[in-house]
Amino acid sequence: MKSLKMIVAALVVGSVSFSTLAATLLTKEDLDKNPGKYEKLGTVTTTAQTTSPMDAKEELSKLADEKGGQYYVILAGREHGKFSAIAEVYKDKQ
Repeated sequence: MKSLKMIVAALVVGSVSFSTLAATLLTKEDLDKNPGKYEKLGTVTTTAQTTSPMDAKEELSKLADEKGGQYYVILAGREHGKFSAIAEVYKDKQ
């Protein structure tokens, strides 16, 4: 029972840590308000295997993280039985 509590605690801490490290969704307006704040790193695209818009956003955030980004802006989304999307990835300028 004690080990189960420790495993659950580790999972909770891990999920909280992941959410603080996940790339943040920005709007185009956020970028326009602060044009010199962000550096574009490239684009990411979901694999069209997601079954909901929230899954697509989660995948975009994960892909932005993998690219070294802190933020992402969704450019387009498409629903064709599954959901896919494309986003630009940004980080703070140094």
